[in-house]
Amino acid sequence: MGGTGRSSVPLVGFPRVPGVPPVAVERWSDATARRAAVVGGTHAHDFLVLLHVERGRGPMRVDDRVWELEDGDVVVIAPGAVVAPPDDTMTGLVWAVFFPADAVDPTGAAPLVSWRAHPLLAPFSGGPAGRHGGAQRLRVPPDERAAWRAELEALATELAQRREGAAEAVRAHLTLLLVRLGRLDVDVAGALADRPVLAAVFDVLERRFAEPITPAEVAREVGLTPGHLTTLVGRHTGRTVGQWLTERRMREARRLLTSDDLTVAAIAHRVGYRDPGYFVRRFRREHGVPPQEWRRAGT
Repeated sequence: MGGTGRSSVPLVGFPRVPGVPPVAVERWSDATARRAAVVGGTHAHDFLVLLHVERGRGPMRVDDRVWELEDGDVVVIAPGAVVAPPDDTMTGLVWAVFFPADAVDPTGAAPLVSWRAHPLLAPFSGGPAGRHGGAQRLRVPPDERAAWRAELEALATELAQRREGAAEAVRAHLTLLLVRLGRLDVDVAGALADRPVLAAVFDVLERRFAEPITPAEVAREVGLTPGHLTTLVGRHTGRTVGQWLTERRMREARRLLTSDDLTVAAIAHRVGYRDPGYFVRRFRREHGVPPQEWRRAGT
């Protein structure tokens, strides 16, 4: 976008909180939309974003593309896309939903790029490695807009109140919202074709994340130099191989902490860390709390 390189754009991560569903909903009005979106300025993110214009209009820039949004528009933004804040001409009421891919299936141990092939997330697959760039714009028909608002309000209410069963209710509302989204999209088949080399990289990470593997070993297995691998993965995902490896290990660690009685040391070995102390430090750095506290919050 206008000569802005991805390497100079900050990458925003999804803030994980133990015991809280990894989904966030914001409702931007005329008075707050620009202020909320401008925080951090131009940026990329490591999670998925869904924006719905309930009413209003104005421009939005993602990567090198600008849309003039209006009533009923939906914009889906893939991880790694470069997003510019709206200017002063953006008006109206906009809903924003933020979530990492594992919010759809928190207990799954699917590949890191599984969101591109997941049927509920297919509209997002026009992202960095797809043919639509980092985002797609879809449109909600007028007779469906009341249902969209009701679903978004229900999702926001569950997240705000955090009543018993909130995690299951949030996932259910998110699923229904994504089903509605999928019904808007009539041309996603071509967007599901990933670059073969990039897919091979993530296949290696999926098969070997539990081993003490290094990015250099990943590069060697897919027939690339370490430098070429770094450039390829960074350009198309906004993250390094090391970051993706850590993310895969942390996702498995979170799954084991909430679904198994293994000790923290055993979990460390299960997810590729020979030193349990280093695993605990890494987990705290990624999540803000040690593994034991994450487990207690999830029980």
